[in-house]
Amino acid sequence: MGKLAESRVETEKLLFSGITGNVLILGMVSFLTDVSSEMIYPLLPLFLTTVLGAGPAFLGVIEGVAESTASLLKLFSGIASDRVSDRQKLVLFGYTVSACARPLIALAATPAFVLFVRFFDRVGKGIRTSPRDALIADSVDSSLRGKAFGFHRSMDHAGAIVGPLIATLLLTFFIKDIRTIFWLAAIPGLLAVLLIILRVRDVSRKRGENGAFMRMVPRGKLRAYLIILFLFTLGNSSDAFLLLKAGQLGVTPARIPLLWMFFHLVKMFSSMPFGALSDRIGRRSIIVSGWCVYALAYAGFSLAATELHVWLLFAFYGLFYGLTEGVEKALLVDIADPGERGGAFGWYNFAIGAGALPASLIFGIIWQKAGSQAAFAFGAFLAILAAILLAFLINTKENPGKRR
Repeated sequence: MGKLAESRVETEKLLFSGITGNVLILGMVSFLTDVSSEMIYPLLPLFLTTVLGAGPAFLGVIEGVAESTASLLKLFSGIASDRVSDRQKLVLFGYTVSACARPLIALAATPAFVLFVRFFDRVGKGIRTSPRDALIADSVDSSLRGKAFGFHRSMDHAGAIVGPLIATLLLTFFIKDIRTIFWLAAIPGLLAVLLIILRVRDVSRKRGENGAFMRMVPRGKLRAYLIILFLFTLGNSSDAFLLLKAGQLGVTPARIPLLWMFFHLVKMFSSMPFGALSDRIGRRSIIVSGWCVYALAYAGFSLAATELHVWLLFAFYGLFYGLTEGVEKALLVDIADPGERGGAFGWYNFAIGAGALPASLIFGIIWQKAGSQAAFAFGAFLAILAAILLAFLINTKENPGKRR
């Protein structure tokens, strides 16, 4: 029994090493916030179209305005976080704005009110994201950043699983009014805010210097990395197109939520292991592998012919997220100057947001004009191109795991 106990302790140490207090609490905050968010947003299209009488075009306007707002604010909040004394206050303010705004959708009598609420929800996200990621980076040893960001993404995906399940159970057995679900979504959101107040603290770090905006524009290797990320993102269209393809191949509306939950399970279970692996063998090779998985998955979707193909491809495609989401952030921290990490995350989020806006439009036009095979082929091509550029232009000489 003694040896078994020792073995269990060593396993726990290996599993949780690098998950410091801030990393753990911010992971729980993201879990609760995603539970709150995902209780609402899967129901939002139905609420807009059947209750408020909006059309698909207005839904597109809402999401376009929301994500554009978040992308811009992530840039400026990241730059600001390098120059403030306490990033925890920025993180707290951002989560509080979203937690208070999101449930107000229950009061909506017009589609315009939903646009108003969604705008302020994304304002909160834009304010909190870059400072939060910079705080995670500074709260953990550099040799364990991949694992820390992987853990954070795993908790986020876990919330994306639990939220819709709670909403489904409530609507099936206890509640008939969608607006009640929106009000109840305030509970996990406010719990997340409470956790930040009680447990999240800033850590000492090199502060950025005040200066002209152009001094904040990325240079050198960081600029090259962000340009490559932008190129990849241009081919990374909304996953809604994958669900559209799944429906065309026979996945019924009743099974779509199960497919989506299965997809998030793969992302949840793969994020932390691949993040930890990047700490040992280097970030670049993991990201290149992830982008190659993306290209192969998109090629597979272009050729898929049965529902079985769809389920297998969604499982494979989920690995792309596990390989890249946390590791891309860890590589960003490896490259960026310690005093400008918040700004680096701001530019990172801005580059991805700027690429995501036209990505789905381009994909949809290609699908409509040349068919789904051509659209998926376009996404696969850009992923391979970006992987080649990353492999040859971003030289990470040392293994992150060998640093302090």
